[in-house]
Amino acid sequence: MTEARLILDLDALAANYWALRKRAGDTELAPAVKADGYGLGAPEIADRLWLEGARSFYVARLSEGVALRRALGDRDATIYVLDGATPGSGDTLEGAGLIPVLNSLPQIEAWNAQARAGRLKAALHVDTGMNRLGLRPEEVKVLVGATDRLRRLDLDLVISHLACADTPDSPMSAHQLARFEEATALLPGARRSLANSAGLFLGEAYRFDQARPGISLYGGGPEGVPHPEICAVATVEAPILQVRVVPRGESVGYGAGWTAPDTTRVAIVAAGYADGVPRASHPNGQAWFDGARRRLLGRVSMDLLAIDITDCDAARPGAMVELFGRNLPIDEAATAAGTSAYELLTRIAPRARRVVVGR
Repeated sequence: MTEARLILDLDALAANYWALRKRAGDTELAPAVKADGYGLGAPEIADRLWLEGARSFYVARLSEGVALRRALGDRDATIYVLDGATPGSGDTLEGAGLIPVLNSLPQIEAWNAQARAGRLKAALHVDTGMNRLGLRPEEVKVLVGATDRLRRLDLDLVISHLACADTPDSPMSAHQLARFEEATALLPGARRSLANSAGLFLGEAYRFDQARPGISLYGGGPEGVPHPEICAVATVEAPILQVRVVPRGESVGYGAGWTAPDTTRVAIVAAGYADGVPRASHPNGQAWFDGARRRLLGRVSMDLLAIDITDCDAARPGAMVELFGRNLPIDEAATAAGTSAYELLTRIAPRARRVVVGR
């Protein structure tokens, strides 16, 4: 085997679900399984979370919702589509039993018109300061003042999204909480959802009726650093192809980005940015091999990277090197590459062979 491989640990996923469940108290957990379960495989992720008790799920795209409905079969799951009722999506949303998260007054009107033969469920997104999707507070007031816009809709839920929950001392979260409470007071019949993974760690005031955890289900800490309650779900590893000695003064990789200060033993590993390892991992990146962290040397290329194994006798072709996972937390690997755990997970490429454990 010369391929990199992604090991998906479903038992670790379940452990994270229950760690967040404990944090949530009586609040429903509705996992975010968008972007193919954060790059790990939405069918396997949703199937295991269903077994653990999850009954509601969030996706971003309509196509993701259709695929998830197909994967879950006849199970009575509630699937929310964050893009909402986009033009031309009405029949597909209704046919697959998906609930759009309506983001604008035109979307509300379109979904209301879709309810030709009866009432349809809907969720409503209120923008509390992130300025992406959602109705502004003044638009919520317009909506409440024209109730005919909702006459055929069962408003199941009102949501908003926290911009800075991963920075606990940011005043933005309290500001958004206040705006969310003000907006939802105008819609007293609907359940409320504000917290993401990090929001669950901000305290009871942010939990409401439903939380939508994402990254911490998949092994990322709620504040972008490892957290003792969160287990590694994804481990990416790759085999050594060759062990070589680089003399003092010679360089490694494209651009001669690293020069050996002394004679150095180097392992060439069968992974690169075509497998999802960020090119920007040099010069701060590390790998885990033989019980210790090893420096990445030189630029990550498309198919290969190099690590320092000067003090290691165990390196040999075929031996596996961990790029992140159980021993090297994904948050630390992401920080070294100047990115986030979200991006590191979702950019794992199809070329990396999938291995699922804990089915």
